[in-house]
Amino acid sequence: MTAPLLTVDQLTKRFGGFVALDQVSLQVAQGERLGLIGPNGSGKSTLVNCISGTVPISSGRVLLDRERIDRLPPHRRAQLGLVRSFQLPRPFGSLTIADNLKVAMLYAGKPSSDSIHDLLALLGLEDKAGRLPRELTQIEMRKLELARAMAANPRLLIVDEVMAGLSHAEVDEIVELLLRLNEAGVTIVMIEHIMRAVMAFSQRLVCIVAGRKVADGDPREVTGDAHVLKAYLGE
Repeated sequence: MTAPLLTVDQLTKRFGGFVALDQVSLQVAQGERLGLIGPNGSGKSTLVNCISGTVPISSGRVLLDRERIDRLPPHRRAQLGLVRSFQLPRPFGSLTIADNLKVAMLYAGKPSSDSIHDLLALLGLEDKAGRLPRELTQIEMRKLELARAMAANPRLLIVDEVMAGLSHAEVDEIVELLLRLNEAGVTIVMIEHIMRAVMAFSQRLVCIVAGRKVADGDPREVTGDAHVLKAYLGE
């Protein structure tokens, strides 16, 4: 059996006396498309922050290819291939689109200017290379955020609510883009509230409620699970 690319083992995160994550365990296979869902305040973003290294864990383990990474700083995790995007794009406003990608490549220790044009073309931004971020539309800003993440040449990409605020057609466009990135060999974990996008993209769903994993499996089974329905719809 092939070892999982990512393993989260009994991960717990406390903020003082508040338990934000309570012994969460999950695995992500190489090449998989995993959707991570849960109501607001459930701990999804905290889990992503713990996996990527922006927040230290209280206990448990995070492994990439069987190697423990939870003691490594974020840039070392990125250099190993674990990269995440952010809900709110924050590009360097004074740098061109191409230079924003160069910075991301340097951060991950993988500078390769020759690949910038190909990456911009893949994301539909090839004619924006010399523009500044403020000249982009909302969906182009989301594409830039994905491009900056992809510039680090990830093996595992965690996409955090990249579709918030987009129109129906723009959501479809981003889903199609993520599918193409996955087909190109990138394993993707997607955190998203737009359920039609989650269902169109995900091969498997994990649901987090109040810091605990309550469901993990086939998307249709998970969305029909009593615990998941209660979390979203109430009693």
